[in-house]
Amino acid sequence: MNPYGYEGPPVFGYETDTPLRRAAFICVHTSPLAALGQQDAGGMNVYVRDLACQLARLGLEVDIFTRRTDLHSPELTLICPGVRVINVTAGPSRPIDKTEIFPFLPDFAAEAALFSLRHGVRYDVIHSHYWLSGWAAHLLRRYWDTPFVQMFHTTAHMKNAVAGSGDREPALRLQIERRLIQLSDSLIAANPAERADLIWRQHTATDKVCTVPPGVDLDLFYPRDRSDARRRLGLEADAQIVLFVGRVDPIKGIDTLLHAVRHLRASSEPLPTVVFVGGELDEQGQPTGALAAIANDAAALGVADRFQFVGSQPQDRLPLFYAAADVVAVPSRYESFGLVAVEAMASGTPVVASSAGGLTFTVEDGVAGLLVPPQQPSALAAALQRVLSDDTLRANLSEGALQCASRFAWPAVATSMLHIYERLAEGHRANLCCDEEIYA
Repeated sequence: MNPYGYEGPPVFGYETDTPLRRAAFICVHTSPLAALGQQDAGGMNVYVRDLACQLARLGLEVDIFTRRTDLHSPELTLICPGVRVINVTAGPSRPIDKTEIFPFLPDFAAEAALFSLRHGVRYDVIHSHYWLSGWAAHLLRRYWDTPFVQMFHTTAHMKNAVAGSGDREPALRLQIERRLIQLSDSLIAANPAERADLIWRQHTATDKVCTVPPGVDLDLFYPRDRSDARRRLGLEADAQIVLFVGRVDPIKGIDTLLHAVRHLRASSEPLPTVVFVGGELDEQGQPTGALAAIANDAAALGVADRFQFVGSQPQDRLPLFYAAADVVAVPSRYESFGLVAVEAMASGTPVVASSAGGLTFTVEDGVAGLLVPPQQPSALAAALQRVLSDDTLRANLSEGALQCASRFAWPAVATSMLHIYERLAEGHRANLCCDEEIYA
């Protein structure tokens, strides 16, 4: 019950509302409604959608603004009670590469502001996701005069530190991210290392950077019967299965996985099957686009027969894949959190992951999985073989994975984020972070 007696929507000029009633999420370059595993649609999409819905359960309504990429989707889509996705026309109404979006951000901000005027709503806090969205949030402040929280998810600085020469982020992104660090009212780091980098290397005030990891839906991801999962997915009942889930992106370390399987071919029997979730298949079920290049690389390395490419999958089908797998490989060059690793852990499936970025905090080495140096195929192969060949180790890691994943249950994560929003909406700009740390 509103203590001020007013139960209608927030409107401009109404001064007796509670300080925090509605939040705007900005997610310019990708929609939370996009199919996972396709270009620019991955863990961040899941995070934005799930965080918004969890906040709505806590009483905070959320509108998620994203750039329109087709002419047919409605302006408003309700994705859960209290959360709407709003398609904003800015630039061509078709998919474009995210490197082409920056010039359209002023239009995006203006159209989002017009939406709020047409519908008579105001926003008490903005949460922007990725650097493009951060700049849009900065532009929106001239219309809304609203504090904004920035979460980069990945930074150009950290990506360039591990990127090949052809995969480096542009200078514009580096410049804008440095500006946003100063312009934002609060910064969200997904792990302690990211927070340290923002404070020390990027010269950020310590009291505006809060460590709040993404969460995992424990109502969706939990241990299931392996035999039933394999039957439903059409996988061999007795095969050794390594699972990969992710976008087709160099930062995901797919090249390391391919070479690791080649190492396994030379050193072990039986050979595991790698079920690859992500990318796109054509009408005949064959890899297309960027996934076709991965399939060609597998063929060139002589391991194509060990890969089963199933394309991108809806979120509610992923639990079957985690249940069917003996081990999940997360060979990323960098991850700010590693949502796939946490989903696997919550499903009771051991993880072999790179000791890169947030994965070193997410996956407890030797308890929930095994960590290996990034971009070292032989080390990845050895760890995968160790888990696959040792039933006792695999069972112990499965039990430890469940315990580790429980730290990241959404209710605790959403409550920590809500605390930051409330402090900002009340006018505070210091001591923003929740006292309880999720990372132990």
